[in-house]
Amino acid sequence: MLKEIYLKNWKSFGDATLYIDALTILIGPNASGKSNALDALAFLNRIASGIGINAILQGDATTQGLRGGLEWSARKPEQSFTLGVLCQGPDGSRTDFRYEIEIELLEQSSGIGKTALIRSESLRRIKYRPKTDKNPYQIWLFRTDSCESDAPSITARLYNEKQGKPQPCSRTNAILYQLSTQLPRQEITEGVRQVTEDLRNLFILDPIPSHMREVSPLSESLAGDGANIAGVLAGLSGEHKTKVEATLAKYVQHIPERDIRRVYAEREGKFQDRAMLYCDESWGAAGEEHPVEAKGLSDGTLRFLAILTAILTRPTGSLLVVEEIDNGLHPSRSSILLSMLQEVGGERGIDILLTTHNPALLDAMGPEMVPFITVSHRNTETGRSQLALLEELQGLPKLLAAGPVGKLSSQGRIEAALRQADHG
Repeated sequence: MLKEIYLKNWKSFGDATLYIDALTILIGPNASGKSNALDALAFLNRIASGIGINAILQGDATTQGLRGGLEWSARKPEQSFTLGVLCQGPDGSRTDFRYEIEIELLEQSSGIGKTALIRSESLRRIKYRPKTDKNPYQIWLFRTDSCESDAPSITARLYNEKQGKPQPCSRTNAILYQLSTQLPRQEITEGVRQVTEDLRNLFILDPIPSHMREVSPLSESLAGDGANIAGVLAGLSGEHKTKVEATLAKYVQHIPERDIRRVYAEREGKFQDRAMLYCDESWGAAGEEHPVEAKGLSDGTLRFLAILTAILTRPTGSLLVVEEIDNGLHPSRSSILLSMLQEVGGERGIDILLTTHNPALLDAMGPEMVPFITVSHRNTETGRSQLALLEELQGLPKLLAAGPVGKLSSQGRIEAALRQADHG
């Protein structure tokens, strides 16, 4: 599982680390860097899937580029950026893997625009000693030699207990992915497999209710916009399908004013290869149930269902990322959303990273969630985006005495304390 995300000269960031917990809350004012941090996760997810670096940044016929494209991927005036992760190994907390990739932006030989190439890439295995995290034993599973800026390939040195076996690699795709298609020695294979799996299991969800209201083809995994939620639910079978539908009904029944008794998807079409999402609603003391298809459900209800479906259907060990997670949800339902994230996410072993501006959701978290809140903000001297753990904010006890986190955030008092810290 992912434990840390490292960003250097990425978009608005100078040098920052985002720590990942079972539930990580990222807050901060507009343009503070929250979306840029999530874009870093999208970049890492795509390189692990074998998408070319330029296609990720700029986009091509099959891939939508990231916001800002290649031109704004590195913080001005820098011409390179570095992204990295710390992943927990398969044997628990005693082994970690640290992966980093540095990308440089170069003017194309044609003189028209820029291109992005790997400047360096590495993977380390970190083994901790029994009962202590101090002085861990580290080895490089692979790292790259330096190369000329216009070189088409780069040499990766693979661990072999000597100087490292040289392996020529392309500079346009992550070496991590290139090695995943080969069979290097066991130590390298284990590390590459762990990091690759963790990055591929990183799922960024941006539910778009208007895309969820129509029939969708049967699917094994949820789309990033939630459009195929009906196809995913209809594709489940047996006890798993029953359990998922029961969990959906358990939590979503408290979202609208009316009582939702059941959430399900029914197959449609001549070949039964498409599906529509339905809810059975109940009104009044008589409790008569009425089926309502997705077209009649509110935006907030559909977004809630998409988030919950993602948690229920993603592989164990995944990281689910949702920006503005409470968008469209009434503030009075914040505690329901929070309970669902903690209970279902914990039960399934799914880590969740969310952003929010909603004071009601932050207030619902209570002081016990303070250690899991990270604040994104811009340094008033340099303009660089920074990430600060809320629990490490100087004078936090005094701030919390004045009110809960949501109130402090809406009043701008957290940002004021960070600006004061910038000035020493």
